[in-house]
Amino acid sequence: MNSTNILKSVCVLSLALGFGPTVKAQDAPPVFKPMAEHKVLAEEVGTWDASVKTFMAGPTAPPTVSKGTETNRLMTGGLWLLSDFSGDIGGAKFEGHGQFGFDPTKKKYVGTWVDSMSPNISQLEGTYDAKTRTITYVGDGFDSTSNMKYSQKMVTTMKEDGTRVFTLYMKFEKQPEETKFLEITYTKRK
Repeated sequence: MNSTNILKSVCVLSLALGFGPTVKAQDAPPVFKPMAEHKVLAEEVGTWDASVKTFMAGPTAPPTVSKGTETNRLMTGGLWLLSDFSGDIGGAKFEGHGQFGFDPTKKKYVGTWVDSMSPNISQLEGTYDAKTRTITYVGDGFDSTSNMKYSQKMVTTMKEDGTRVFTLYMKFEKQPEETKFLEITYTKRK
């Protein structure tokens, strides 16, 4: 065992035995409290039934319609919304997981998304329009099946009737305009 490993072992052992520095309650770092921006995310907490429309055949063709369920919860402390979706997209079983929060340093909403149809993670940044009750995330990604970069825009609007509508737009490189790819209307379970 070299001297670095011995030093690490001694430090771990002394901390485990309580010989390390003592942290008093008054010395503990402050706990970050949720801000008004986090309350926007909290509106999505609950279990939601999803009516899914996919536009895989193009924007002029009739959409494929399916069902799904989304369950959202706040992580302890209220800073992160954790989202789990399961359903059927275009005839295939689909699962997705997201985590969304507000970054006070960037002054933007931030999030990540992974799902069963892509080996790539989406990293997102967004803004909120209080007048329309709409949160819009944007991010770049890479489609491994077509070997192309794309940009995406995810728009969620909270409606007066308590439903919310999520729309995904995508623009692949060498494509002149963004295309509506997916629209989901969520109805919250009682």
